[in-house]
Amino acid sequence: MSLELLIKIFNDYGPMFARGAWVTLYISITGTMVGSVIGLLTGIVRTIPMPDRGFKRVLLKVVNSFISIYIECFRGTPMIVQAMVIYYGVAQAFGIQMNRTFAALIIVSINTGAYMSEIVRGGILSIDKGQFEAAEAIGMNHIQTMINVVLPQVIRNILPATGNEFVINIKDTSVLNVISVTELFFQTKSISGATFKFFEPYLITSVIYLTMTIVITRILRYIERRMDGPANYIMAGNQMQVETALENIESSREKYRGKEAVSWKR
Repeated sequence: MSLELLIKIFNDYGPMFARGAWVTLYISITGTMVGSVIGLLTGIVRTIPMPDRGFKRVLLKVVNSFISIYIECFRGTPMIVQAMVIYYGVAQAFGIQMNRTFAALIIVSINTGAYMSEIVRGGILSIDKGQFEAAEAIGMNHIQTMINVVLPQVIRNILPATGNEFVINIKDTSVLNVISVTELFFQTKSISGATFKFFEPYLITSVIYLTMTIVITRILRYIERRMDGPANYIMAGNQMQVETALENIESSREKYRGKEAVSWKR
């Protein structure tokens, strides 16, 4: 390997690397966002309390069964197999020809949704049951409890796992080259075929992948810190509550002493 050859390949095929990186980011960002929505909805449905009897109980059981099958199927099979089945299998079985990029978005979205469903469900179950009981006591239904009480906490709790899923999607889009999606790995294969060089193009690709994942990780950590607020927020809040409570106690004692003094004089 020579540095001159590395620079030459990067200069000659820089636009191809850039287009591949853009397609990779586009698919991973869109797929993660849509998958998060799918996971959020399925996670909420799976945590709905089961009615004791009636049609609602049967309906909820059927829906939960379908969601469980969906999750097990897409978590239990590789994304590369899912890509082949959805793109080539659907075309052969049903005669439906899909755009490759659109098929890639569907594949990444439903795959991410299966993982995010379990992440969201775990985040909801981590919320103290007392909050559900308190919301129910003031007349909130399940949806209102989720929107106003639970989900604001869940979104913060699952943010690290969501960021990790996003980073995984950036790397896993490389398997979409089997359906000829022009993402970064596919472009690198084309460059290697044109130059008959493998080490230099894939080294450049490795650096691009590493740069994308590091930058995304830093951005997500910054967002987490912003959502956490100041480091002394809880301590300051607790201190104010303690001071207020002490002032109330002291005021009550003074009132009680004043009443005792008046009654003693009488």
